[in-house]
Amino acid sequence: MVIPGPALQAPGGDDPGSVAEDRGNATRYERLYERTIDSVVMITVGNAMGGAQGSGFVYDRNHVVTNQHVVEDADEVGVQFADGSHRTATVVGVDAYTDLAVVRVPNMPPAATPLPVDTVPPQPGEPVVALGSPFGLDGTITHGIVSGVNRSMTVEGGFTIPDTVQTDAPINPGNSGGPLVSTDGTVVGVNRAKGGDNVGFAISAAVVESVVPALIEDGEYEHAYLGIRSLPVTPQIASVNDLEHAYGVMVVETDSSGPSESVFQVAETTTVDGVSYPTGGDVIVEVEDREIRTSQQLSRYLLLHTHPGQTVSVTVIRDGERTTVEVTLDRRPPV
Repeated sequence: MVIPGPALQAPGGDDPGSVAEDRGNATRYERLYERTIDSVVMITVGNAMGGAQGSGFVYDRNHVVTNQHVVEDADEVGVQFADGSHRTATVVGVDAYTDLAVVRVPNMPPAATPLPVDTVPPQPGEPVVALGSPFGLDGTITHGIVSGVNRSMTVEGGFTIPDTVQTDAPINPGNSGGPLVSTDGTVVGVNRAKGGDNVGFAISAAVVESVVPALIEDGEYEHAYLGIRSLPVTPQIASVNDLEHAYGVMVVETDSSGPSESVFQVAETTTVDGVSYPTGGDVIVEVEDREIRTSQQLSRYLLLHTHPGQTVSVTVIRDGERTTVEVTLDRRPPV
């Protein structure tokens, strides 16, 4: 007589199906690592003992992409490849507003092939890995998911980088400039900073593909400049201003020497129950027929779809009515 026993379980109480899935994921990450790591580099500025250190990835057969804050004001940096070989590279372009930089590397190892940069934004929940050299530990892989997209990341200069990717893949000092990669080996972002426990940010592939070619060709990227200071329309601001909807971007100030001076109606300050609110300012709701609901959407549109000297049509809510104004964008002042 055979007495039925308990269902088979893997060590630790896991069922065989979940263990097989874990092993499958491990194998997938192993294959991804093998396919991409030769194209990921460690970057050093100055000497190994006292200089800055970060990461980067091969963009084309002559260039590596990294962060601007990694190379800082250096003209030359050291590049170490996964096979242990070193090169001295020349910084050919930097952009502080997106924290991107490009270095030209002579005679790259044959295995250091360019990583493709994604043309489609990643989706929240999509698995990703961060590759680089955290704390100088070269050839490191960490994994997680895309936690959010189209984030605005405030940086040290007091401005924000639009269209960043939020991830819970660990990003630590030294990871800066390395790639955030999808499971098919495509770059979805350039790792920049840790924002807190399980919160990291990467500059999106869309920004990379807009900025990097100009850095290679011209050494700089010319940003369009609207020349306003604005606030998002919250439900409280909408109520005080008798706005029908709580979305859009209210103009609270214009640069006196910028392109929007005398174009927009600027908000004044009204106090209600002891709280100050902006009132009466134009509320931007469209640019070139593209709906603008948030400050992030406005910043992203200006970065990815406009250029200095371009005249754009801006739809605003002014004194309760929709109206359209035209602004000829200027070049954003240097940091």
